[in-house]
Amino acid sequence: MPTPESFRAVAESFGVDPAGYDRNRPPYPGALISRIVAGSPGPNLLNVGAGTGIEARQFQAAGCTVLGVEPDARMADFARGAGVETEVSTFETWDARGRRFDAVVSGTAWHWVDPVKGAAKAAEVLSPNGRLAAFWHVFDLPQPIAQAFAAVYQRVVPDSPFTFDPGRSMIDLYQGQFTRTADGLRQAGFDEPEQWRYDWERFYTRDEWLELLPTHGGMTRLTPAQRAEVLAGVVPALGDGFTLPYATTAVTARILPR
Repeated sequence: MPTPESFRAVAESFGVDPAGYDRNRPPYPGALISRIVAGSPGPNLLNVGAGTGIEARQFQAAGCTVLGVEPDARMADFARGAGVETEVSTFETWDARGRRFDAVVSGTAWHWVDPVKGAAKAAEVLSPNGRLAAFWHVFDLPQPIAQAFAAVYQRVVPDSPFTFDPGRSMIDLYQGQFTRTADGLRQAGFDEPEQWRYDWERFYTRDEWLELLPTHGGMTRLTPAQRAEVLAGVVPALGDGFTLPYATTAVTARILPR
């Protein structure tokens, strides 16, 4: 997984097309949202790496009050327009101004946060028994699509910091991120972290996948010509569409009494 230091430019590149990001990125399982809400001491949430507000709106629909923190001003503007109060900052440098929250949540964004500094900051702003929950969508593309994408991406962007190994499971790759997140929580005074997993699947038509793919981190900083070449190289492997299995996984813990 990318580190916050070396991939900060990528972390702040998703606002190149916030409407496309919001339209194509999938929401999170309702059971996960409900479990986080039920396991928090109250409904006041801080959403780290709020993006366009996808998960924030889900928590709002579940009865929560949500404040977003987002480093990309373009994404924050979109989130505000969608009804999510959002402040522009990296989480590590964000000024809480004495505010406290019942839960800190982060959807597919905590890998851009320093796991130790981020957990310590979360511990500072959480109410007693408050919960941190960082969660990700993890998926393995069907092998023909994964191989086609890896080949064309390596050819088009040979100097990219991203490497794609179609032979390695993404859940194995993400496990390193889950471990770093849990270690940061332990250091910051949280109770023993838990890992929750929700398996589901979605069918994507060829056109739906070609709209979703440019919203991923390896694509957002490409030139239009590079992006078009990568997409064209993937098309033959997509057929009319495919079913993608997701494993939405959370690392979560409550802050211990101080």
